[in-house]
Amino acid sequence: MTAHLPSIILLVINMGLLWLLMAAPIGRRTLRLSRTLRADIGAVWQAVAPTGASADWHHTTLSSRILPGAELRVEQTFSHLDRHGLPIVRQLAVTEQGTENTTARQCELRVLEDSALDDAFWKDFRERRKLVAADDGVVLTLEQTDRYRGLAFLIFRYFAMRREMKALEQWLETGKSLPVRGCFEHPLVQAGLASVSTLLLWPFFGLNAHGLMMSVLLTLVIVLHEFGHMAAYRAFGHKTVRMIFVPLLGGIAIGGRPYNSLFEVATCALMGAGMSAFLVPVAVALHDAGGEGMLGFVPGPSILVFLLILGAFNLLNLLPMNRFDGGQVLRQVFRSQNSLMAGSFLVTLVILAIGWRIGLPTPALLAGLAIFTLLSLMIRGGVKPRHRLDEMTAMQRLASGFGLYAAVALHGYAIIYATDRLFG
Repeated sequence: MTAHLPSIILLVINMGLLWLLMAAPIGRRTLRLSRTLRADIGAVWQAVAPTGASADWHHTTLSSRILPGAELRVEQTFSHLDRHGLPIVRQLAVTEQGTENTTARQCELRVLEDSALDDAFWKDFRERRKLVAADDGVVLTLEQTDRYRGLAFLIFRYFAMRREMKALEQWLETGKSLPVRGCFEHPLVQAGLASVSTLLLWPFFGLNAHGLMMSVLLTLVIVLHEFGHMAAYRAFGHKTVRMIFVPLLGGIAIGGRPYNSLFEVATCALMGAGMSAFLVPVAVALHDAGGEGMLGFVPGPSILVFLLILGAFNLLNLLPMNRFDGGQVLRQVFRSQNSLMAGSFLVTLVILAIGWRIGLPTPALLAGLAIFTLLSLMIRGGVKPRHRLDEMTAMQRLASGFGLYAAVALHGYAIIYATDRLFG
Protein backbone atom coordinates (compact mmCIF):
# COMPACT_ATOMS: atom_id res chain seq x y z
CA MET A 1 0.00 0.00 0.00
CA THR A 2 2.83 2.40 0.92
CA ALA A 3 4.54 1.82 -2.45
CA HIS A 4 1.38 2.89 -4.29
CA LEU A 5 0.60 5.86 -2.02
CA PRO A 6 2.15 8.55 -4.31
CA SER A 7 0.10 7.26 -7.27
CA ILE A 8 -3.07 7.22 -5.17
CA ILE A 9 -2.43 10.78 -3.97
CA LEU A 10 -1.79 11.94 -7.56
CA LEU A 11 -5.02 10.28 -8.70
CA VAL A 12 -7.01 11.92 -5.89
CA ILE A 13 -5.52 15.34 -6.70
CA ASN A 14 -6.37 14.94 -10.38
CA MET A 15 -9.91 13.86 -9.60
CA GLY A 16 -10.38 16.78 -7.24
CA LEU A 17 -9.09 19.29 -9.80
CA LEU A 18 -11.24 17.82 -12.56
CA TRP A 19 -14.32 17.99 -10.36
CA LEU A 20 -13.54 21.57 -9.35
CA LEU A 21 -12.97 22.74 -12.92
CA MET A 22 -15.68 20.76 -14.70
CA ALA A 23 -18.40 19.66 -12.29
CA ALA A 24 -18.45 21.67 -9.06
CA PRO A 25 -21.95 23.20 -8.57
CA ILE A 26 -20.87 26.84 -8.64
CA GLY A 27 -24.44 28.05 -9.18
CA ARG A 28 -25.47 31.53 -10.30
CA ARG A 29 -22.54 33.94 -10.22
CA THR A 30 -21.92 37.51 -11.36
CA LEU A 31 -18.57 38.63 -12.75
CA ARG A 32 -17.90 42.34 -12.39
CA LEU A 33 -15.12 44.46 -13.88
CA SER A 34 -14.77 48.27 -13.69
CA ARG A 35 -12.35 50.66 -15.32
CA THR A 36 -12.03 54.42 -15.71
CA LEU A 37 -11.81 55.46 -19.35
CA ARG A 38 -10.51 58.85 -20.45
CA ALA A 39 -13.34 59.65 -22.85
CA ASP A 40 -16.72 61.33 -23.06
CA ILE A 41 -19.67 59.34 -21.74
CA GLY A 42 -21.50 59.78 -25.04
CA ALA A 43 -18.63 58.33 -27.07
CA VAL A 44 -18.26 55.33 -24.77
CA TRP A 45 -22.03 54.76 -24.82
CA GLN A 46 -22.09 54.61 -28.62
CA ALA A 47 -19.54 51.78 -28.38
CA VAL A 48 -20.79 49.68 -25.45
CA ALA A 49 -24.53 49.93 -26.16
CA PRO A 50 -25.57 47.34 -28.81
CA THR A 51 -27.78 50.05 -30.37
CA GLY A 52 -24.94 52.58 -30.55
CA ALA A 53 -23.47 53.94 -33.76
CA SER A 54 -20.10 52.37 -32.92
CA ALA A 55 -21.42 49.04 -31.59
CA ASP A 56 -19.27 47.20 -34.14
CA TRP A 57 -16.04 48.74 -32.82
CA HIS A 58 -14.57 45.40 -31.68
CA HIS A 59 -12.44 43.54 -34.23
CA THR A 60 -14.54 40.38 -33.81
CA THR A 61 -17.87 42.19 -34.42
CA LEU A 62 -18.57 42.39 -38.13
CA SER A 63 -21.91 44.21 -37.85
CA SER A 64 -24.56 45.32 -35.37
CA ARG A 65 -28.03 46.40 -36.48
CA ILE A 66 -31.33 47.12 -34.78
CA LEU A 67 -34.17 44.80 -35.81
CA PRO A 68 -37.69 46.12 -36.44
CA GLY A 69 -40.36 45.36 -33.84
CA ALA A 70 -41.87 46.56 -30.58
CA GLU A 71 -39.15 45.00 -28.44
CA LEU A 72 -35.66 46.47 -28.77
CA ARG A 73 -33.69 43.71 -30.48
CA VAL A 74 -30.24 43.80 -32.05
CA GLU A 75 -28.61 41.36 -34.46
CA GLN A 76 -24.84 41.10 -34.26
CA THR A 77 -22.54 39.16 -36.58
CA PHE A 78 -19.16 37.97 -35.33
CA SER A 79 -15.98 36.85 -37.03
CA HIS A 80 -16.00 33.65 -34.93
CA LEU A 81 -17.07 30.78 -37.16
CA ASP A 82 -19.89 28.30 -36.76
CA ARG A 83 -19.71 24.61 -37.73
CA HIS A 84 -20.08 25.45 -41.44
CA GLY A 85 -17.30 28.05 -41.35
CA LEU A 86 -19.76 30.97 -41.49
CA PRO A 87 -19.77 33.96 -39.12
CA ILE A 88 -21.82 33.42 -35.96
CA VAL A 89 -25.02 35.51 -35.82
CA ARG A 90 -26.58 36.37 -32.47
CA GLN A 91 -29.84 38.18 -31.62
CA LEU A 92 -30.01 40.20 -28.42
CA ALA A 93 -32.89 41.64 -26.41
CA VAL A 94 -31.72 45.01 -25.07
CA THR A 95 -33.07 47.19 -22.24
CA GLU A 96 -31.62 50.71 -21.93
CA GLN A 97 -31.85 53.31 -19.16
CA GLY A 98 -30.78 56.96 -19.13
CA THR A 99 -29.83 57.07 -22.78
CA GLU A 100 -29.77 60.89 -22.78
CA ASN A 101 -28.33 61.27 -19.29
CA THR A 102 -24.93 62.97 -19.11
CA THR A 103 -23.94 61.42 -15.79
CA ALA A 104 -25.15 57.79 -15.82
CA ARG A 105 -26.37 55.31 -18.42
CA GLN A 106 -26.79 51.57 -18.50
CA CYS A 107 -28.11 48.74 -20.63
CA GLU A 108 -28.90 45.09 -20.04
CA LEU A 109 -28.90 42.41 -22.69
CA ARG A 110 -29.81 38.77 -23.00
CA VAL A 111 -29.29 36.38 -25.91
CA LEU A 112 -32.42 35.32 -27.79
CA GLU A 113 -30.86 33.30 -30.61
CA ASP A 114 -27.42 32.03 -31.51
CA SER A 115 -26.56 30.41 -34.85
CA ALA A 116 -23.99 28.10 -33.22
CA LEU A 117 -25.35 27.19 -29.77
CA ASP A 118 -28.64 25.85 -28.46
CA ASP A 119 -30.90 28.41 -26.74
CA ALA A 120 -30.55 26.50 -23.46
CA PHE A 121 -26.90 27.61 -23.26
CA TRP A 122 -27.99 31.24 -22.85
CA LYS A 123 -31.11 30.84 -20.68
CA ASP A 124 -29.45 32.14 -17.47
CA PHE A 125 -27.07 34.61 -19.11
CA ARG A 126 -27.48 38.35 -18.51
CA GLU A 127 -25.02 41.15 -19.23
CA ARG A 128 -25.10 44.71 -17.89
CA ARG A 129 -23.01 47.65 -19.04
CA LYS A 130 -23.03 50.72 -16.80
CA LEU A 131 -21.50 54.14 -17.39
CA VAL A 132 -21.00 56.78 -14.67
CA ALA A 133 -19.36 60.13 -15.40
CA ALA A 134 -16.22 60.91 -13.39
CA ASP A 135 -13.88 63.89 -13.07
CA ASP A 136 -11.23 62.29 -15.27
CA GLY A 137 -13.52 60.53 -17.75
CA VAL A 138 -16.16 57.83 -17.34
CA VAL A 139 -16.32 54.68 -15.21
CA LEU A 140 -17.39 51.63 -17.22
CA THR A 141 -18.65 48.60 -15.29
CA LEU A 142 -19.23 45.29 -17.07
CA GLU A 143 -21.29 42.63 -15.32
CA GLN A 144 -22.08 39.13 -16.55
CA THR A 145 -24.43 36.81 -14.68
CA ASP A 146 -24.83 33.14 -15.51
CA ARG A 147 -25.20 29.73 -13.92
CA TYR A 148 -21.99 27.72 -13.83
CA ARG A 149 -21.01 24.12 -13.27
CA GLY A 150 -17.27 24.02 -12.67
CA LEU A 151 -14.78 26.87 -12.44
CA ALA A 152 -13.26 26.49 -15.92
CA PHE A 153 -15.84 28.47 -17.90
CA LEU A 154 -16.19 31.06 -15.11
CA ILE A 155 -12.44 31.74 -15.29
CA PHE A 156 -12.58 31.88 -19.08
CA ARG A 157 -15.37 34.46 -19.00
CA TYR A 158 -13.44 36.63 -16.53
CA PHE A 159 -10.35 36.82 -18.73
CA ALA A 160 -12.53 37.40 -21.81
CA MET A 161 -14.02 40.45 -20.04
CA ARG A 162 -10.52 41.74 -19.24
CA ARG A 163 -9.52 41.43 -22.88
CA GLU A 164 -12.66 43.24 -24.03
CA MET A 165 -11.98 46.10 -21.63
CA LYS A 166 -8.36 46.37 -22.77
CA ALA A 167 -9.44 46.33 -26.44
CA LEU A 168 -11.96 49.12 -25.74
CA GLU A 169 -9.26 51.29 -24.17
CA GLN A 170 -7.11 50.72 -27.24
CA TRP A 171 -9.97 51.63 -29.59
CA LEU A 172 -10.78 54.83 -27.69
CA GLU A 173 -7.12 55.91 -27.84
CA THR A 174 -6.24 54.90 -31.42
CA GLY A 175 -9.54 54.34 -33.22
CA LYS A 176 -8.49 50.77 -33.96
CA SER A 177 -9.34 47.46 -32.31
CA LEU A 178 -6.64 44.84 -32.67
CA PRO A 179 -6.55 41.30 -31.28
CA VAL A 180 -5.35 41.28 -27.68
CA ARG A 181 -3.44 38.06 -27.16
CA GLY A 182 -3.33 37.04 -23.54
CA CYS A 183 0.03 36.21 -22.05
CA PHE A 184 -1.36 32.89 -20.80
CA GLU A 185 -1.55 31.51 -24.36
CA HIS A 186 1.94 32.68 -25.33
CA PRO A 187 4.15 29.72 -26.37
CA LEU A 188 6.81 30.66 -23.82
CA VAL A 189 4.21 30.74 -21.04
CA GLN A 190 2.88 27.35 -22.11
CA ALA A 191 6.41 25.96 -22.17
CA GLY A 192 6.87 27.34 -18.67
CA LEU A 193 3.64 25.70 -17.50
CA ALA A 194 4.81 22.38 -18.96
CA SER A 195 8.05 22.76 -17.01
CA VAL A 196 6.14 23.59 -13.83
CA SER A 197 3.95 20.52 -14.36
CA THR A 198 7.07 18.36 -14.77
CA LEU A 199 8.49 19.64 -11.48
CA LEU A 200 5.16 19.18 -9.68
CA LEU A 201 4.96 15.57 -10.90
CA TRP A 202 8.56 14.78 -9.95
CA PRO A 203 7.93 14.09 -6.22
CA PHE A 204 5.25 11.52 -7.07
CA PHE A 205 7.85 9.42 -8.91
CA GLY A 206 10.64 9.95 -6.38
CA LEU A 207 13.01 12.91 -5.97
CA ASN A 208 15.88 11.31 -7.83
CA ALA A 209 17.19 11.07 -11.39
CA HIS A 210 14.87 8.17 -12.25
CA GLY A 211 11.83 10.06 -10.91
CA LEU A 212 12.78 13.15 -12.94
CA MET A 213 13.09 11.03 -16.07
CA MET A 214 9.59 9.60 -15.54
CA SER A 215 8.15 13.06 -14.94
CA VAL A 216 9.79 14.43 -18.09
CA LEU A 217 8.58 11.45 -20.14
CA LEU A 218 5.01 11.87 -18.85
CA THR A 219 5.04 15.53 -19.88
CA LEU A 220 6.38 14.50 -23.30
CA VAL A 221 3.60 11.90 -23.66
CA ILE A 222 0.97 14.52 -22.79
CA VAL A 223 2.35 16.93 -25.41
CA LEU A 224 2.42 14.19 -28.08
CA HIS A 225 -1.16 13.26 -27.19
CA GLU A 226 -2.39 16.84 -27.63
CA PHE A 227 -0.44 17.21 -30.87
CA GLY A 228 -2.52 14.32 -32.19
CA HIS A 229 -5.74 16.19 -31.38
CA MET A 230 -4.35 19.36 -32.97
CA ALA A 231 -3.37 17.52 -36.17
CA ALA A 232 -6.92 16.18 -36.44
CA TYR A 233 -8.38 19.67 -36.03
CA ARG A 234 -6.11 20.92 -38.80
CA ALA A 235 -7.13 18.03 -41.06
CA PHE A 236 -10.79 19.07 -40.67
CA GLY A 237 -10.03 22.64 -41.70
CA HIS A 238 -9.77 24.46 -38.37
CA LYS A 239 -7.87 27.64 -39.19
CA THR A 240 -6.70 28.22 -35.63
CA VAL A 241 -5.60 25.47 -33.26
CA ARG A 242 -3.89 25.87 -29.91
CA MET A 243 -2.94 23.91 -26.83
CA ILE A 244 -3.36 24.98 -23.22
CA PHE A 245 -1.17 23.18 -20.68
CA VAL A 246 -2.66 22.72 -17.21
CA PRO A 247 -0.13 21.66 -14.54
CA LEU A 248 -0.88 18.23 -13.02
CA LEU A 249 -3.93 17.72 -15.29
CA GLY A 250 -2.21 17.69 -18.68
CA GLY A 251 -3.09 19.61 -21.82
CA ILE A 252 -6.17 20.73 -23.74
CA ALA A 253 -6.24 21.06 -27.53
CA ILE A 254 -8.69 23.71 -28.77
CA GLY A 255 -9.99 23.98 -32.32
CA GLY A 256 -11.02 27.11 -34.17
CA ARG A 257 -14.74 26.39 -34.65
CA PRO A 258 -17.52 24.04 -33.43
CA TYR A 259 -17.66 20.46 -34.71
CA ASN A 260 -19.54 19.93 -37.97
CA SER A 261 -20.11 16.16 -37.97
CA LEU A 262 -20.10 13.15 -35.68
CA PHE A 263 -17.16 11.77 -37.66
CA GLU A 264 -15.21 14.94 -36.89
CA VAL A 265 -15.98 14.58 -33.16
CA ALA A 266 -14.89 10.93 -33.16
CA THR A 267 -11.72 11.50 -35.18
CA CYS A 268 -10.54 14.54 -33.22
CA ALA A 269 -11.11 12.65 -29.95
CA LEU A 270 -9.44 9.47 -31.19
CA MET A 271 -6.33 11.04 -32.71
CA GLY A 272 -4.83 11.97 -29.33
CA ALA A 273 -4.22 8.31 -28.55
CA GLY A 274 -4.34 7.32 -32.23
CA MET A 275 -1.28 9.30 -33.29
CA SER A 276 0.63 8.19 -30.19
CA ALA A 277 -0.15 4.57 -31.12
CA PHE A 278 2.08 4.90 -34.18
CA LEU A 279 5.03 5.40 -31.82
CA VAL A 280 4.52 2.01 -30.15
CA PRO A 281 6.00 -0.20 -32.93
CA VAL A 282 8.78 2.35 -33.48
CA ALA A 283 9.77 2.30 -29.79
CA VAL A 284 9.53 -1.52 -29.65
CA ALA A 285 11.74 -1.88 -32.72
CA LEU A 286 14.23 0.62 -31.31
CA HIS A 287 14.45 -1.27 -28.03
CA ASP A 288 14.83 -4.64 -29.77
CA ALA A 289 17.67 -3.16 -31.85
CA GLY A 290 19.53 -2.11 -28.71
CA GLY A 291 18.49 1.49 -28.90
CA GLU A 292 18.75 2.11 -25.16
CA GLY A 293 22.40 2.98 -25.68
CA MET A 294 21.37 5.91 -27.85
CA LEU A 295 20.03 7.62 -24.73
CA GLY A 296 23.01 6.94 -22.51
CA PHE A 297 22.69 10.35 -20.87
CA VAL A 298 19.28 9.30 -19.47
CA PRO A 299 19.34 6.94 -16.47
CA GLY A 300 17.67 3.53 -16.66
CA PRO A 301 15.77 1.79 -19.47
CA SER A 302 14.26 4.98 -20.86
CA ILE A 303 12.57 3.44 -23.92
CA LEU A 304 10.72 0.86 -21.83
CA VAL A 305 9.66 3.50 -19.32
CA PHE A 306 8.49 5.70 -22.20
CA LEU A 307 6.46 2.80 -23.61
CA LEU A 308 4.90 2.11 -20.22
CA ILE A 309 3.93 5.76 -19.65
CA LEU A 310 2.75 6.18 -23.26
CA GLY A 311 0.54 3.11 -23.04
CA ALA A 312 -0.86 3.82 -19.57
CA PHE A 313 -1.68 7.48 -20.20
CA ASN A 314 -3.39 6.87 -23.53
CA LEU A 315 -5.20 3.75 -22.34
CA LEU A 316 -6.70 5.75 -19.46
CA ASN A 317 -7.86 8.35 -21.99
CA LEU A 318 -9.52 5.60 -24.01
CA LEU A 319 -11.68 4.44 -21.11
CA PRO A 320 -15.37 4.57 -22.15
CA MET A 321 -16.16 7.33 -19.67
CA ASN A 322 -18.04 10.55 -20.30
CA ARG A 323 -15.76 13.38 -21.49
CA PHE A 324 -12.82 10.96 -21.90
CA ASP A 325 -11.57 10.41 -25.47
CA GLY A 326 -12.79 6.82 -25.49
CA GLY A 327 -16.26 7.83 -24.36
CA GLN A 328 -16.42 10.57 -26.99
CA VAL A 329 -15.60 8.11 -29.78
CA LEU A 330 -17.98 5.42 -28.56
CA ARG A 331 -20.94 7.84 -28.32
CA GLN A 332 -20.50 8.81 -31.97
CA VAL A 333 -19.95 5.27 -33.30
CA PHE A 334 -22.76 3.55 -31.36
CA ARG A 335 -25.96 5.59 -31.56
CA SER A 336 -28.32 3.24 -29.70
CA GLN A 337 -28.13 2.71 -25.95
CA ASN A 338 -27.74 -1.06 -26.21
CA SER A 339 -24.94 -0.93 -28.79
CA LEU A 340 -23.19 1.79 -26.77
CA MET A 341 -23.30 -0.38 -23.66
CA ALA A 342 -21.93 -3.35 -25.59
CA GLY A 343 -19.11 -1.30 -27.14
CA SER A 344 -18.22 0.26 -23.79
CA PHE A 345 -18.24 -3.14 -22.08
CA LEU A 346 -15.84 -4.55 -24.67
CA VAL A 347 -13.34 -1.68 -24.25
CA THR A 348 -13.57 -1.95 -20.47
CA LEU A 349 -13.09 -5.73 -20.63
CA VAL A 350 -9.96 -5.38 -22.78
CA ILE A 351 -8.46 -2.77 -20.44
CA LEU A 352 -9.22 -4.89 -17.37
CA ALA A 353 -7.65 -7.90 -19.12
CA ILE A 354 -4.50 -5.87 -19.75
CA GLY A 355 -4.39 -4.88 -16.08
CA TRP A 356 -4.81 -8.52 -15.03
CA ARG A 357 -2.13 -9.60 -17.52
CA ILE A 358 0.51 -7.30 -16.01
CA GLY A 359 -0.29 -8.51 -12.51
CA LEU A 360 -2.50 -5.82 -11.02
CA PRO A 361 -4.61 -7.26 -8.15
CA THR A 362 -8.32 -7.68 -8.82
CA PRO A 363 -9.41 -5.32 -5.96
CA ALA A 364 -7.20 -2.58 -7.42
CA LEU A 365 -8.72 -3.05 -10.89
CA LEU A 366 -12.26 -2.92 -9.56
CA ALA A 367 -11.47 0.11 -7.39
CA GLY A 368 -9.98 1.92 -10.39
CA LEU A 369 -13.02 1.08 -12.50
CA ALA A 370 -15.33 2.42 -9.77
CA ILE A 371 -13.30 5.64 -9.49
CA PHE A 372 -13.42 6.37 -13.21
CA THR A 373 -17.11 5.52 -13.38
CA LEU A 374 -17.74 8.02 -10.57
CA LEU A 375 -15.63 10.60 -12.38
CA SER A 376 -17.63 10.04 -15.54
CA LEU A 377 -20.95 10.51 -13.75
CA MET A 378 -19.96 13.78 -12.11
CA ILE A 379 -18.56 15.32 -15.31
CA ARG A 380 -21.62 14.97 -17.48
CA GLY A 381 -23.10 17.04 -20.25
CA GLY A 382 -21.53 19.69 -22.45
CA VAL A 383 -22.27 22.57 -24.75
CA LYS A 384 -25.14 21.60 -27.02
CA PRO A 385 -25.01 22.89 -30.62
CA ARG A 386 -28.02 24.63 -32.12
CA HIS A 387 -28.40 22.09 -34.93
CA ARG A 388 -27.73 18.34 -35.04
CA LEU A 389 -24.31 17.39 -36.33
CA ASP A 390 -24.04 15.52 -39.63
CA GLU A 391 -24.40 11.77 -39.15
CA MET A 392 -21.66 9.26 -39.95
CA THR A 393 -21.70 7.08 -42.99
CA ALA A 394 -21.36 3.32 -42.52
CA MET A 395 -17.70 3.43 -43.60
CA GLN A 396 -16.92 6.31 -41.25
CA ARG A 397 -18.53 4.44 -38.37
CA LEU A 398 -16.53 1.32 -39.18
CA ALA A 399 -13.27 3.27 -39.49
CA SER A 400 -13.80 5.09 -36.18
CA GLY A 401 -14.69 1.92 -34.32
CA PHE A 402 -11.74 0.01 -35.78
CA GLY A 403 -9.41 2.91 -34.95
CA LEU A 404 -10.57 2.96 -31.33
CA TYR A 405 -10.04 -0.75 -30.74
CA ALA A 406 -6.73 -0.68 -32.63
CA ALA A 407 -5.51 2.16 -30.39
CA VAL A 408 -6.60 0.22 -27.29
CA ALA A 409 -4.79 -2.89 -28.52
CA LEU A 410 -1.55 -1.07 -29.43
CA HIS A 411 -1.31 0.83 -26.15
CA GLY A 412 -2.20 -2.33 -24.24
CA TYR A 413 0.62 -4.14 -26.04
CA ALA A 414 3.00 -1.29 -25.11
CA ILE A 415 2.16 -1.77 -21.42
CA ILE A 416 2.54 -5.55 -21.54
CA TYR A 417 5.80 -5.36 -23.54
CA ALA A 418 7.33 -2.82 -21.15
CA THR A 419 6.21 -4.47 -17.87
CA ASP A 420 7.39 -7.92 -18.99
CA ARG A 421 10.91 -6.54 -19.51
CA LEU A 422 11.00 -4.11 -16.62
CA PHE A 423 9.57 -6.37 -13.93
CA GLY A 424 9.64 -9.86 -15.47
